[in-house]
Amino acid sequence: MRSFSTHTVIRATPEAVWAILTRLEDYPRWNTTVTRVEGSAALGQKVTVHAKLSPGRAFPVRVTALEPPHRMVWTGGAPLRFLFKGERTFALTPLQDHSVEFTMEESFDGLLSGLIGKSIPDLQPAFDEFAACLKARAEAASENQ
Repeated sequence: MRSFSTHTVIRATPEAVWAILTRLEDYPRWNTTVTRVEGSAALGQKVTVHAKLSPGRAFPVRVTALEPPHRMVWTGGAPLRFLFKGERTFALTPLQDHSVEFTMEESFDGLLSGLIGKSIPDLQPAFDEFAACLKARAEAASENQ
C-alpha cells in the first residue's frame, strides 16, 4: 500500500479553515496544486480534481465522509473498489491555543495497488504545497477579520 501525508498548524479556527476547504470552486485561487476543482463538498457528491501534476487528466472522487468542521474524505479508484481504491482524508484538530492542526492523508490499496501504485508519482511535494497554501490562505483571512 502506498500513502502520503502532510500536516501543519494554522492560526485560525476550525470553522474558518473548513470554509476554505469546502469551497471547492475557490481552490485555484489559493491552491497552487490544482487548475480546477468541480463538484460539491457534500456527502455522496462527485468531485473532479484537475491537478497541475497531471495536466489534461481529471481525477473523479466521491465525498464519502463529511463531519463539519473536522473531517472530510474523498474516495476514488477503479469501479470495483476492491481492485484499486484511493482515499484522501482532510482532518482538522482544534488546539488549545485557538489554532488548528490540519492533516491530509491519502492511501491507495486494493488487489491492483501494487501494480498501479508504481505509476503514481511522488505526491509528497504537492501535499506539502497544499498544506502551505491552505495555511497561508486561512491565516491571511483570519488577519483580515
